[in-house]
Amino acid sequence: MAQAWDIDAPSPKIPTKPQSYGERIGEKAVSSFANLATGWLEMPKNVINTTNQSNIIYGFTGGLAKGMIHTAGRMGVGIADLITLPLATKPMIYPLYIWEDFDVDTNYGDVMRLHEPPRRTQDTALPPVPQAAPPVPATAPAPESVPPVQYPADTNRKIDAIFNKEMMK
Repeated sequence: MAQAWDIDAPSPKIPTKPQSYGERIGEKAVSSFANLATGWLEMPKNVINTTNQSNIIYGFTGGLAKGMIHTAGRMGVGIADLITLPLATKPMIYPLYIWEDFDVDTNYGDVMRLHEPPRRTQDTALPPVPQAAPPVPATAPAPESVPPVQYPADTNRKIDAIFNKEMMK
């Protein structure tokens, strides 16, 4: 009996269980050693990708320079992952391994972000969220009647004399 396959059908979503701490640390160790061992492959990868995006001359020179930078970046991420191995953090580099998505340029993301916040069980009550007080409409204070300051006539004459003297310069 032949089975008909629908090519355009979306792939089924397979639920994945949350990874344990040990699985995350194991994945991080494998990726750190893989990034250290295969970081040099960034050079031919970037030469190929840059050549495909432009021409052979720029692809070789620019791709080689870009590859050297990404080699240092991938190996640096491998060293950082190895140093911070006990911390179950998200990967800092995409693609995680150089052979995944070979046509995609290497990107560097968030550094030292944990996988997810700790989950609360249903029997653990959440602390109450404080509610903000409703805003009180601000009213402008009524202007107070301040009597004008009266300076003696002698002061006004002195200021006028200084002003005229400075303006004549």
